[in-house]
Amino acid sequence: MSFAEAPEGPAPARPGDAALRDYYAARAPEYDRVYDKPERQSELRLIERWVPTAFAGRHVLEVAAGTGYWTRFIAPQAATLLATDAAAQTLEIARSRVQGGKVRYAVADAYALPPELGQFDAAFAGFWLSHVPRRDIGRFLQSLHARLKPGAKVLLLDNRYVEGSNLPITERDDEGNTYQARTLQNGSTHRVMKNFFTEDELMAMISGAGCRAVYHPWTYYWGLAYEVAGGE
Repeated sequence: MSFAEAPEGPAPARPGDAALRDYYAARAPEYDRVYDKPERQSELRLIERWVPTAFAGRHVLEVAAGTGYWTRFIAPQAATLLATDAAAQTLEIARSRVQGGKVRYAVADAYALPPELGQFDAAFAGFWLSHVPRRDIGRFLQSLHARLKPGAKVLLLDNRYVEGSNLPITERDDEGNTYQARTLQNGSTHRVMKNFFTEDELMAMISGAGCRAVYHPWTYYWGLAYEVAGGE
């Protein structure tokens, strides 16, 4: 199977997305420092071994690949992997980190993944759902599922809130979205949406799309594995 790559360059922005995209573009050089927290190391090693098992022999679409931290674990097991992100700066780091003929990269909007990307039988989104406004979760899932074959395997991975390990929540809006204040090494401070979902909320999202899901809780992270409706 071959996948057409989206043209490189800035992805089309939705209203309100520009600030988040600019933040991650500016954060690209220091992006992976979040994985250095000492208390999370044993759990990360476990999850790094677990994630690739879902994708053995699969044609994988990765959404919000960032700097390729998780791409490097998935690629050896996947048949092919297309890693997408809205920020070209982070993808450039991913390109340098994970290379090979079966791995491709494309700048793309997660809310409007273009048909030109192709169809896939698996998908991964790590630490992306927490940045999706609650009112737009259905839109994101619709965009993702449109690029997937019936029965495709999907794995979502993200943070649980742990006092003292996560940055504190500084704000909550009328729709229930929560925010953190994040300071980069250059001294700039950014208001960043970061939602922490409960198991019930996650299961409701997927059941609404007609999918059966399995929730995997750890101390600092959660995983949600499911198959797209329509498979046998």
